[in-house]
Amino acid sequence: MRSLYVHVPFCPTLCPYCDFHVVRRHGGVVEAYLERLAEEAAALHARFPGPLDTLYFGGGTPSFLRGHELERLFAALPWRLEPGAEVTMEANPGTLNAERLALLRSLGVNRLSLGVQSFQDGVLESLGRAHGRKGALRAVEMSLEAGFRTSVDLILGLPGQDFTADLREAAALGVGHVSAYTLQVEPGTPFAARGVRLDEDLEAAAYEAAEAVLGEAGLSRYEVSNFARPGEESRHNRAYWRNEFWGALGPAAAGHYPKGVEGHAVYSVRATNPPLPRWLAGEPPAVETVGPLEHARESLMLGLRLREGVDVGALEGRSGLELWGRLEKVARGLEERGLIWRCRTRLGATRAGLPLLHRVILELWEALSALPTNAPHGPPGRVG
Repeated sequence: MRSLYVHVPFCPTLCPYCDFHVVRRHGGVVEAYLERLAEEAAALHARFPGPLDTLYFGGGTPSFLRGHELERLFAALPWRLEPGAEVTMEANPGTLNAERLALLRSLGVNRLSLGVQSFQDGVLESLGRAHGRKGALRAVEMSLEAGFRTSVDLILGLPGQDFTADLREAAALGVGHVSAYTLQVEPGTPFAARGVRLDEDLEAAAYEAAEAVLGEAGLSRYEVSNFARPGEESRHNRAYWRNEFWGALGPAAAGHYPKGVEGHAVYSVRATNPPLPRWLAGEPPAVETVGPLEHARESLMLGLRLREGVDVGALEGRSGLELWGRLEKVARGLEERGLIWRCRTRLGATRAGLPLLHRVILELWEALSALPTNAPHGPPGRVG
């Protein structure tokens, strides 16, 4: 376990499109959160003492915490960081100023992921964002001036949005990374209740524009929705897409852990914490075991999102399953149709295949359907 995710659920505003586990701060809830987090961190550290290559604070809005609360948040984590470790914090533009940025630098944060979403006032208002265009621009400029590796989140394809203008604005600011997503209207959100619908053709055009505009500015598409200058890729999120192991702390946080039991057909364990009230009460996470075949399927699904693709040969070694013999014929067919590229046993989605990635994955999964779900073809090695 070389990566750690810490969920900070507190937000200054609850956006109508958001379905993450977020709450407003009230009473002594932040104090109770920090106390419980320290207990959970100590227990996890005893099992997986590290050191860590990546540390990620997500939310919520972690930068919304007050200065002394941020200091306690970092003090609660006993892990040692490797030299050059990536330490990312999600931040909203309205929570940043020079003093706050200096504090984050002193605590070891070296990368900021800014929830800008758009640089257009009307769009930001429709999204329920607390900041406007000027606040977004100033936050990005201050982050870069303070020496942070800076990523900007954008939502594309929104009603009334000039998404090409938003993309050009982000590129012109000189950030090293842009996450460009199309909005997903999730059940239970205010957007869903209002009947908000998105144009699928507009979504496709938005991604084409993102690849063109950001690519021209030197930010390559290294994952379906993520663009970066060389060396500025998110190392933490890449651990997710490579289906590696990571720890998770905080309410509703989900971790992926090595099982490490010889002779059992279990590859790993997923553990998902309960929501804030039950987490504060000490309720343990919901635990799910992952077998070798499920690991292989997940690795294909996640790895094909990356420009680097997924190495089926290496996946055979990790899972103990004979995969390539079953996948080769389907892979060759997908290659002939121009949907994937293939280099020996490494597969990746082509530009034409990315919009059809769901279909590509289903075809590959179908080729694995006859494999046993709970038994590797050879004895599983110790994982982790």
